[in-house]
Amino acid sequence: MENIITFKGNVKYQITLDPGVWIFDDRRLDLTTYFIQDDIRKNELEEYTKAVSKHWDREIMEGAVFPPTLKTEKKFEKEKVLTGTFGIPFKPFLRNAEPKENAETVIIESEDGEARLALSQAEELILGFSKDGKPLKEDGPVHVYYGDGSNQNSPIKSVKAFRVE
Repeated sequence: MENIITFKGNVKYQITLDPGVWIFDDRRLDLTTYFIQDDIRKNELEEYTKAVSKHWDREIMEGAVFPPTLKTEKKFEKEKVLTGTFGIPFKPFLRNAEPKENAETVIIESEDGEARLALSQAEELILGFSKDGKPLKEDGPVHVYYGDGSNQNSPIKSVKAFRVE
């Protein structure tokens, strides 16, 4: 139970988080590249339209071709999961807990003390849950990174709970 993180306080639903299952979550982020990528937020509809258009153009020019590399792509993805360093956005968990209208801050409780953040800042947090394919057992279960990556080299470690006030 030491890997379970509680989410409590001024919220409608008190929830628990289990970082051990996030490796299978499609929302996971590669932390080795996340903070060095350009922070460009693309319009999802525009991105989808371009992808479909590109695919349609290719099928017209070349005909429908099924990729012969499907097995190698699956192997690469499996290897990436087994060796990668991953995180997950904090915002969906915060929304699921549904902070009450008078909630203003999120307090990160760790073995080293507490860190207070405004609710809007907390929405941008990234929770690191694996390093080099291994769960964070020594100083985990999660490392908390600010959304702008300003604490990338010294994240908040040994997190025990998130408390909304």
